[in-house]
Amino acid sequence: MGAVSPYGQLVRTAARTRVSCVPRRTFASTATYRAQNDNANSNKKGSGLLSSMKDWVLGGSKPKAAHTPAAPKREEGGLGASSIFADDVSMVSGPKPSKKKKQLEEQQQAQGEEGDLPLDRRNKDRMQLALNPNPKGHLRWEKRMVIREVRKRGRLSKEVQIKRSERESMSKSHWFKTSVKKLGPLARQIAGKNIDEAILQMRFSKKKAAKDVLGHLEHAKNVAMVRAGMGLGAAAGTSAAPVTVTLKSGERKRITDPTKIYIQQAWVNRGPYGFGMDHRARGQIYRLRPPATGLSVVLKEEKTRIREWQKREADALRKRKTQLWTQLPDRKVSAQNQYYSW
Repeated sequence: MGAVSPYGQLVRTAARTRVSCVPRRTFASTATYRAQNDNANSNKKGSGLLSSMKDWVLGGSKPKAAHTPAAPKREEGGLGASSIFADDVSMVSGPKPSKKKKQLEEQQQAQGEEGDLPLDRRNKDRMQLALNPNPKGHLRWEKRMVIREVRKRGRLSKEVQIKRSERESMSKSHWFKTSVKKLGPLARQIAGKNIDEAILQMRFSKKKAAKDVLGHLEHAKNVAMVRAGMGLGAAAGTSAAPVTVTLKSGERKRITDPTKIYIQQAWVNRGPYGFGMDHRARGQIYRLRPPATGLSVVLKEEKTRIREWQKREADALRKRKTQLWTQLPDRKVSAQNQYYSW
């Protein structure tokens, strides 16, 4: 039937010698279970209660793991064929060509062809799949372009003409650790001024944010010169006469070089707020929200300022002409009739 162990476990016994059910293993029960299993495997060396306890305490001999195949040997890359350190033998690094590509190369060599096929000998149907994946959409776009050109009769709009004849560069700065209220006056100060004059003012300004504005203006000037080709001077052999223009503010300015860079627009961008802690009395902590602000500038050449001044003068002249009253000229009476002609 059954017996209660010193640890409060119920061990059920039967006519056979093996323990049929052990709810929870302890030091005694585990040793007994292993000893009875060792009786069945008596052909093994060192079987018995003592050896089972020894193996259980000391760990015993672990079965050897199954043999796993070794990983493939890594192939180190070599030098490129164009390297100056390569030997006379071509050493090509990187993945090896696939079998299909190798077969195509062998076929080309057999036919006396070397390298890629020229464009006129390639399969154009396959090329169109990559060059024009949506042929119906491309046809619709071509139709719209043809209709627009016919309606405009080949004439360009004023915006397109200005973009083709004048250069422009827009530059946006990174986030400065300042507020809009502090950076706004500096943006209004440099707007409309020559880029060199604005850099000079920021260099001697007492504002803390002027140092960041100075670095951004120098970067924007370099970008405009390198990417847009602005501020490089007039072409060799050409010289423009000085022009005196009147700005919107009423200030008169004398322009000697139409290719010089000036700041047409400058505005401030509100950025994200940071996080900080202000330790106060009685263990209180206030949350700080330090702001971040950016600066954006649009750089253009002086020829744009000259064109805008000429346009303002032409509009003012046309407006004055429409408001001007002129007397009808005196003309000889060429014919008379019995009725008045007015």
